[in-house]
Amino acid sequence: MNFKKCFTYFNFSKSQRSGLLALLVLIVVLQTIYFFVDFSWPIKQNSEKEKWLAVQIEIDSLKSTMTIKESKLYPFNPNFISDYKGYKLGMNVKEIERLLSFRKQNKFVNSAEEFQKVTQVSDSLLRVIAPYFKFPDWVNHKTKWKTYNNPNYPVFINKGKPIVIDINMATTQELVKVYGVGEVIAQRIVSYKESLGAFVDMEQLNEVWGLSPEVLTNLNKQFKVKSMTGIKKVDVNNASIKELAQFPYFKYAVAKQIVIYRSMNGTINSVDDLIKIKNFPVDKAKIISLYLDF
Repeated sequence: MNFKKCFTYFNFSKSQRSGLLALLVLIVVLQTIYFFVDFSWPIKQNSEKEKWLAVQIEIDSLKSTMTIKESKLYPFNPNFISDYKGYKLGMNVKEIERLLSFRKQNKFVNSAEEFQKVTQVSDSLLRVIAPYFKFPDWVNHKTKWKTYNNPNYPVFINKGKPIVIDINMATTQELVKVYGVGEVIAQRIVSYKESLGAFVDMEQLNEVWGLSPEVLTNLNKQFKVKSMTGIKKVDVNNASIKELAQFPYFKYAVAKQIVIYRSMNGTINSVDDLIKIKNFPVDKAKIISLYLDF
């Protein structure tokens, strides 16, 4: 290779070298200015607008929370709140235990104030759930119920207690006797019970399509869960996707995620592991756990 020929390309005149030096100095100066000087335009902040937006976001959040809570609540008698019902309402363990202990003494709460006095729930929680309290008519209209001592009008005392039927043993003929329950609804209740083997909580009747809050209240007066024999248990650690998807509380997507979780993490030991799975029905976790074998 002829290096001498290559060097001829770098032979500059005095004026050319001065020009190159000036260009290099200009480049260095411009880079230094670009590095140290902030050319961004200042953004004017509107503090009033920011405050308004913050308040609006908080209002929207509260509205969303209240809408969710209202959509899940139905009228109910607070004297018959179960562990699961209390958990869904937002009561803690101690508050639920106070109510259950009170009921074991064969006592009843007859107003929202008495309910708070017994359970010691917070004012904020009481404001949310009290509008859904439904007490018997004789509690709401005490003035209509009077005792007459006139001997011409003897008092008849009904010593018998109303017969409450086990919902897991109920037939369609017994269910249609409830006001608002027709043959179609009765058959849906029985079919849903058979798909599960047995109900574990009366709250599950909310999952039967076509039952209004009023009919649910009527059913709770005449039926309750007394026995849970016959429950169809799901072996959550060995069942296939198809078998898991046949369980009423699991859709195919959830069943698939359970199998994937098993393959990646090993044995599922409790429902606490399942609630980590995407789209798992967390609000029904306590009921679902009663149908699973770990």
